[in-house]
Amino acid sequence: MDSIRSWWERYRFQSVVVAAGISLAWLIRQTQGVAIMETYQFLSRPFQSNVSKQEILQDAQVRELRYRLTELESQNQRMKELLKVKVSSNGSGIWAAVIGRGADSWWNQILIAKGSNDGIKSGAYVIAPGGLVGRVTHVSPNSSQILLISDPNSQVGVVISRSRISGMLKGQSQNIATLEFFERDPDVKVGDIVSTSQFSTLFPENLPVGRIKSINLDKQPAPEAVVEFSTPLGLLDYVEVYAFQERR
Repeated sequence: MDSIRSWWERYRFQSVVVAAGISLAWLIRQTQGVAIMETYQFLSRPFQSNVSKQEILQDAQVRELRYRLTELESQNQRMKELLKVKVSSNGSGIWAAVIGRGADSWWNQILIAKGSNDGIKSGAYVIAPGGLVGRVTHVSPNSSQILLISDPNSQVGVVISRSRISGMLKGQSQNIATLEFFERDPDVKVGDIVSTSQFSTLFPENLPVGRIKSINLDKQPAPEAVVEFSTPLGLLDYVEVYAFQERR
């Protein structure tokens, strides 16, 4: 008994530190870092800029309407109804405030103030003024984690509205992504509108994504283009979440 008491008095501090570390690691694993994101947002809030974003968001809404109009014109020209292309129905979404961002990379993920208690489920897609934002990857009772389309791990099946050329979009930074085409000689021009493809398994079709900023037809093994997002992902205050069943 004396030896146990002596050991405890000698290693009490180290034992407490180890136990606290194990408990913290378990908590992070169970919540996938949501608690840390919420704490980071609370501590950093006094240092965040309060610059007005209304004008930028209004510009994004105008771009979204213009992109949607381009997509509708393309659909009419190609008579999609005769090709029996199924058009998705969004239904009503759930508005939520952005309360946190990834501490390591500002454009990787965001945290919103609604979760399973509000009907949000993992796999739901998220939009904002301008178009597509990302998808829900983790849900807790009162918050949800969103993987942004700007994240390098994000992949979105997209299509060029004008020519219907398909490709795979991969995030690069807060404002742009790379589009890898499936065809060796794609019909694409700078300024072309990019939307989600009917073949996408993670998102419904016809959601505005962005526009072609530059093209590299010499890229190997397949041509690539740089896409500028239509939504200002770095200025998100509110987003809208829609339920979506992943297609197999």
